[in-house]
Amino acid sequence: HCPGPESAGAGKAAGCEGCPNQQICSTQASGPDPDLPLITQRLDQTHHKLLILSGKGGVGKSTFTAQLAFALSQTHEVGVVDIDVCGPSLPKIMGVEREDVHRSSNGWTPVFVSDSLSLMSIGFMLPDEDAAVIWRGPKKNGIIKQFLRDVDWPPLDFMLFDTPPGTSDEHLSVVQLLRDSGITGAVILTTPQEVALQDVRKEIDFCRKARVPIMGLVENMSGFVCPGCRHESAIFPPTTGGAQALCDELDIPLLGRIPLDPLIGRACDFGESFADSAPTSPAAVALAEIVKRIESLV
Repeated sequence: HCPGPESAGAGKAAGCEGCPNQQICSTQASGPDPDLPLITQRLDQTHHKLLILSGKGGVGKSTFTAQLAFALSQTHEVGVVDIDVCGPSLPKIMGVEREDVHRSSNGWTPVFVSDSLSLMSIGFMLPDEDAAVIWRGPKKNGIIKQFLRDVDWPPLDFMLFDTPPGTSDEHLSVVQLLRDSGITGAVILTTPQEVALQDVRKEIDFCRKARVPIMGLVENMSGFVCPGCRHESAIFPPTTGGAQALCDELDIPLLGRIPLDPLIGRACDFGESFADSAPTSPAAVALAEIVKRIESLV
């Protein structure tokens, strides 16, 4: 069994043999990171830090992160940290892809999507939108540390972290860097089919080993509601019971189900809040219920 990324045996125990993260865990610097107090001080006015995770790519994690941020920012101060270093899509989804990050005497200034919503992403620093980020682990870890240590974040009620799929460099980095300032919890996204649920089980296992509280699962793309007749079709059939069965099995709350809606894709392409552009959509109603559940859990 994995001893956990922060244990003394990380990367060295017998259970680490063959793990793709073995070298990362075994070569991390011994002793406390000298930057942790600086990060804790920088984030001392951030009340709740939520990791948005998914074991499988393509389940709509960045879309969910953006729409959750839009919804929360109606009544809260919200910051979003895009740590999907190789696939930074949030600037586009949130309608600020042409903005630049500015530096002041207090550090980098995040891009403000609205008065109550700010975003930091490596997407703002690329020479053009088609430029690839071809980085190994240490450089990824370094930019994530800069987003926490060097950005002049305003006082926030919520800080959301949009992560890449899986359980690798970026996940280990953010968990370790937030060790002292604290992680409120993780929201894990899945789709109904078993091929996605298999990877979500690994994500849940990562959270438990890294001691990250799991707030619950969200089943995205949970059927398609026809905008004409309102009939619901199962595009991704839940052959093993979907997210509800997994939650029952592992004793994890199901925060809600969001059906497919073509208007969500349109809202993302235009950088809009889906809840504002289509407030009566079944997907918007489901998202609003999930937001209420998350607010009640923090």
